[in-house]
Amino acid sequence: MDYPVETFSAQERAVLAPHVTNLDEPVFALVNLPETVKGALFARYSRYQGTLRRLFLDEFAESLPSAGAGVAWDGDEGGRAADLYERIFVGYGDDSVAQLGGAHIACEWVSNVLTKVLQRPRLGAYLEQSTRYIRYDGPMPGGGYRYYRDAELGPRYEAAMDQLFGTYAAALPKVAAWVESTFPAAAGGSEAAHRRAVEAKALDLLRGLLPAASLSHMGIFATGQTYEQLILHLMAHPLPEARDYGRMLLGAMQAVMPSFVARVERPERGGEWVAFLERREAAARSWAGRLGLDREPGDDGHRAPSVSLLHVDGSEEDLLAALLFEQTAASERVTRERVGELDAEQRGALLADLVGDRANRRHRPGRGFEALRYRFEIVSDYGAFRDLQRHRMLTVQWQTLGPQLGAGVPDEVDAAGVGDDYRRALDVSQAEWERLAGAGHQREALYALCLGYRIRYVLDCNAREAMQLIELRSGREGHPSYRAVAHEMHRCIAEVHPAVAATMTHVDDTAEPRLERILSEMRTQAKLDALGAR
Repeated sequence: MDYPVETFSAQERAVLAPHVTNLDEPVFALVNLPETVKGALFARYSRYQGTLRRLFLDEFAESLPSAGAGVAWDGDEGGRAADLYERIFVGYGDDSVAQLGGAHIACEWVSNVLTKVLQRPRLGAYLEQSTRYIRYDGPMPGGGYRYYRDAELGPRYEAAMDQLFGTYAAALPKVAAWVESTFPAAAGGSEAAHRRAVEAKALDLLRGLLPAASLSHMGIFATGQTYEQLILHLMAHPLPEARDYGRMLLGAMQAVMPSFVARVERPERGGEWVAFLERREAAARSWAGRLGLDREPGDDGHRAPSVSLLHVDGSEEDLLAALLFEQTAASERVTRERVGELDAEQRGALLADLVGDRANRRHRPGRGFEALRYRFEIVSDYGAFRDLQRHRMLTVQWQTLGPQLGAGVPDEVDAAGVGDDYRRALDVSQAEWERLAGAGHQREALYALCLGYRIRYVLDCNAREAMQLIELRSGREGHPSYRAVAHEMHRCIAEVHPAVAATMTHVDDTAEPRLERILSEMRTQAKLDALGAR
């Protein structure tokens, strides 16, 4: 795999060296920094065009009193600490010890395929560069558009990727001009906020042109246990890119907390673990083929975007009993009997009181809402899937991205006059997928597909998490593709549990055309102005 290598001056390297575990690889840990600085770095990362090391130099280094002073690494655990950890962790087998130490690690120049693998563990915090704020029309260090490269994929692959990015770059100013003329700035409003909102909408409308090979930067904060599991899954993954990053992630962890990943390289532990994961995937793939499930049936009828509620566990009566449970002195069976004696109006009043007056979407109901569970099967564009997959407290499973489910062109892209260019790019993308798959690169072929192509996946969640996802992703500032999914999930729940759907009082179901980010950008600008005044 070929990844960009950023160059730094001798002075910059001296400033960076005390705070990162390496200066040359795309995976590295942060060291010798206050936790607040690490958090602020990662928060800024998602809207910064460059790398984390460059961000540190541009905006953070001068604010640190000891920047560049040659502070000793905090990566050495110390002999006594390592020995103690070995006795507890290995001697007693207490895996929970590995949950008590964490690390901030950057993974840069990763494809949009790999970001989903890196974000799959539940017990971690992840931050990814946003296609809503980051333009993909500029070059990487060393030149060329930002996409995954592998010499084995051939020059035709790079030519196709260059064509996709070229279409994106040419369409961006046209779409931005259309957005600005369609949604002019309000009189007396902030020009800066309006300008940012216009660009965000233009980037939103065109993100479906970007291929899954598009490179992003990610920040991860997780426990040692989470990193160990992630590294093992990466090393067992069929994509070479994933295995490369698994090795680099292991190296970064060995630099800062080696005891937490000591089992990974032991043949009888990590080696056998990787082999088990590989055997498990091979078995599932074999059975899918034997059952004829490894291809899309021609008459499946599910090519269009869709949300289907496959299965429901629990009733509204179960919900009420669960919400009351912690405040009663009776068994849940008795509580259910008493609840069952109430009429519909009384149950509605009881649920309203137990949910409470939710002034905003962050005021969530109690854990009793976890007594209900919904399993959704969704077909949406890959871009929407990327956003919804980040909700890690639910179960997310997804199929391999392919062109079989088709792709759509946003109406506003047609209105902006670049719809035909968009369609031609989709055709280029599919043709390259077909060429790569036919040449034996079935796994790598998905790199060539635009984010506008659709993917099938499952979201399995309890009612409490469904409320959080639906209210957040239906927000007026959200991307239209995942807003549509959230609205349909809400409608499905209303059909089976109308009282539960009614508690989701912060669902935004307005549908008029809008400049989605303008309110958020106005709030941001007001805060920036207030800081400037101080």
